Amino acid sequence: MAKKSLYQEFKEFAVKGNMLDLAIGIIIGTAFTKIVNTLVQSVLMPALGMMVGSFDFKYLQWVLKEGELDADGNEVVAPVIIKYGEFIQAAFDFFIIAVVVFAFVKLINGWKRKADDPGNKEIPTPKEIQLLSEIRDLLKKDQSTSSTP
Repeated sequence: MAKKSLYQEFKEFAVKGNMLDLAIGIIIGTAFTKIVNTLVQSVLMPALGMMVGSFDFKYLQWVLKEGELDADGNEVVAPVIIKYGEFIQAAFDFFIIAVVVFAFVKLINGWKRKADDPGNKEIPTPKEIQLLSEIRDLLKKDQSTSSTP
């Protein structure tokens, strides 16, 4: 058995259907993330901020130790701050993204169930499936006629 070159192995790996599906999924996922982030940051958070008093969650913080400045106003020692508002913002972003992804998966599963339903006449059955179904029916018919005495 001849050894394959590194180039040949990589070519086989890169051309496989799974690799292309993965690349397409990553590209669509990146675009979908941008849409959801815009929904959260530009639509939902301003509305929520207005409802709770016109503030942005990401600015909420707890100062453990104040920073120190020199005589010229330059920072000598950085303050120690717990930025819990950023955590709240990230948790809210995660929740919204999870809800949107759940709704999207639910929609896709509904479409898939509809497409897989053999009684659904809205979505045409692919030719290969039709041919296989006809072959199956003919085989069943042939078996039932040959088994009767």
